[in-house]
Amino acid sequence: MEYLEKIIKDCKAGNNKAQATLYRLYAPKLFGVCMRYSRDQTEAEDILHEGFVRIFEKIGQYKNTGSFEGWMYRIVVNIALEHYRKKKRLQIVEDVTFYDNQDKSNINLESLNEQHLLKLIQELSPQYKIVFNLYAIDGYSHKEIADMLGISEGSSKSNLARARKTLQKKLYQTGYLEKIYAE
Repeated sequence: MEYLEKIIKDCKAGNNKAQATLYRLYAPKLFGVCMRYSRDQTEAEDILHEGFVRIFEKIGQYKNTGSFEGWMYRIVVNIALEHYRKKKRLQIVEDVTFYDNQDKSNINLESLNEQHLLKLIQELSPQYKIVFNLYAIDGYSHKEIADMLGISEGSSKSNLARARKTLQKKLYQTGYLEKIYAE
């Protein structure tokens, strides 16, 4: 039996040692996900903790098909979304006509590092950050985002476009963009 399969089996049986091992294996990666969706490290830690509680509660539902890491990832993202819904931090914006045809800027990727980009994403307003993460990083469609957040597709598109525009400005200000188009 593969190492991870044994850990999962033992977690399903309620083995605390296996749960601790699973936590040590995946907490750093899942914490990165939490940081993308949170305001700060404290909120990210809360989401991670709540995520692992839910993972251990629902691990019996995992059928050993598909990616276990992806299964845990979805749970943590859903916990982060629950935090946003509880705080009602999403701004609903309906006018998307201006944002449908966004300009593309050239990014100097060789000098852009992951930590700097994460920092810039975390500086986005909560409504922009969550839509940006769901669409640009996690690959959800605007319809899926709208359904998850209880907003219109237009609001999702608008929030994404504004997030991109804000990131472009920040990247330009820090010297990572070679060129930015006029607004």
